[in-house]
Amino acid sequence: MAARIEHLVTSGTFSLDGGTWEVDNNVWIVGDDTEVIVIDAAHDADAIAGAVGGRRLRAIVCTHAHNDHIDAAPALAAGAGAPIWLHPDDLPLWKQTHPERLPDASLSDGQVIEVAGTALTVLHTPGHAPGAVCLHAPGLGALFSGDTLFNGGPGATGRSYSDFPTIIDSIRDRLLTLPPDTTVRTGHGDTTTIAAEAPHLQEWIDRGH
Repeated sequence: MAARIEHLVTSGTFSLDGGTWEVDNNVWIVGDDTEVIVIDAAHDADAIAGAVGGRRLRAIVCTHAHNDHIDAAPALAAGAGAPIWLHPDDLPLWKQTHPERLPDASLSDGQVIEVAGTALTVLHTPGHAPGAVCLHAPGLGALFSGDTLFNGGPGATGRSYSDFPTIIDSIRDRLLTLPPDTTVRTGHGDTTTIAAEAPHLQEWIDRGH
């Protein structure tokens, strides 16, 4: 059976720089009836494990290490016997949430993750966080953008470990070069497409300054 994309929304809090906010997170499951990966294990390990069901969980892939995207990762990993993958540039953020439990493997730019006959290429897209990555699955016509690109613009860069010019460079050089009809499956909120976001690049730059 061909790979497919499944979607779960979980709710919890995001905390950084002394503040805490209520958030809803998108959890993406990619695979088939036999094996899957989870992209961003947010908030509720039991709910994510229930969505995975009896399938083999090949890996938990973290788009970045803000706590709302990784808080359920160790519990999900322990229950499923699955490794956690994170770009090493986000280890300082990871350790704020899980100081006693490091990720199992490092993500790198250009790395290809295969699940259920589908390839997802890791794109290092720093800016929202130093080790932020997106996952491009051309066979599914999809980009899993984490908090790098949303429906309506780039991810936030107003807190520690983030940088606005860097996220703009990442979006312009790594994401807007993808096929325009690529569906962008975001870390929060609604999906969008590359074509829908590309015309607003200069507006984002002007607004950011």
